[in-house]
Amino acid sequence: MRLNQIIEDIKESNKTVYEKARERTANLIMPPRAMGRLNDISEKLCAIYSTLKPQTDKRAVFVMAGDHGIAAKGVSAFPQEVTGQMMGAFMGGMATINALSNAANVKVFVTDAGTLHSMPDAVISENAEFFQRKVASSTKDFSTEPAMTLEQAKECILVGYDVTCEQIKKHGLNLVATGDMGIGNTTPSSAIGSVITGETVEVMTGMGSGLTNERVINKISMIKQGIEINKPDSGNGLDVLAKVGGFEIGAIAGTVIAAAHNRIPVVIDGIISTAGALIAAVVAPKTLDYMIAGHVSEEPGHRLMLNHLGLVPVLDLGMRLGEGTGAVAAMQIIDLAAAVIRDVATFEEAAVSGKED
Repeated sequence: MRLNQIIEDIKESNKTVYEKARERTANLIMPPRAMGRLNDISEKLCAIYSTLKPQTDKRAVFVMAGDHGIAAKGVSAFPQEVTGQMMGAFMGGMATINALSNAANVKVFVTDAGTLHSMPDAVISENAEFFQRKVASSTKDFSTEPAMTLEQAKECILVGYDVTCEQIKKHGLNLVATGDMGIGNTTPSSAIGSVITGETVEVMTGMGSGLTNERVINKISMIKQGIEINKPDSGNGLDVLAKVGGFEIGAIAGTVIAAAHNRIPVVIDGIISTAGALIAAVVAPKTLDYMIAGHVSEEPGHRLMLNHLGLVPVLDLGMRLGEGTGAVAAMQIIDLAAAVIRDVATFEEAAVSGKED
């Protein structure tokens, strides 16, 4: 009931302000829409914030972690213990997401939504914090049984929602990003992508963290087997999450829902984060108004997922790491978009002659 109420309370972005933003863009001292995609992003920001003066200065990335039973089937190039080791690297400020977040003035919040490892809550540094919110220690192997129960699916979404809302309120955040950590998690992400978009498993599935072609074939086989056995309902996001998903993917969906509920933008990272965004969009369709695709990764299914959501990526840099790195990189472009509509004068304000008819 609580999740249903949260979803019901989400409002659409402000279409009236969006139209005003379009009008302002048309009158800025530049040729029509000369900033291209920056103009598009700036107008979306205005609609989300309900203002023509958007601010994107208080931001954080929420990295959700989880382990996967299907990892035992050889679907990842790395051993499962790397999930816990990477959480340690996040806590030590040594990972790529830490470096990029420090450079972009982004706080890092790491949450264990369901790994095989156990760490207590910890303040890592002035800009990073860890939360232990484990739903269970790893999902089940979805190639033979559902990944989790329906109740666990709801719980992991609420884990992401609660952690994100707590930090939005505590730090006054006005921009958030999604991130992930979990060995084997491109496998449930590809499964979710295939089920919800209707694309084949073959076109949705890639090499993940570096599989050989032979192991990609095995990965495809395991996903197809899991979908056939579990028969997830593409129109029911909770059912899809429960049958072929991951705890961190559910928590990412929770972050997306929290951002929409708090009326701030959420920058979506790579294929795992986009799997969470797909779940959020099915469970709570109004969340789409608040999503910005940070980048498109090298995973073949990622672009197909973004196309399904109707999202155009801010960046296309050939990245495929996860952790929230692509989303954090895009935040600085989003800053520029906000500055364009907030700080550039109109022809009238600057007393500049407009375009002649």
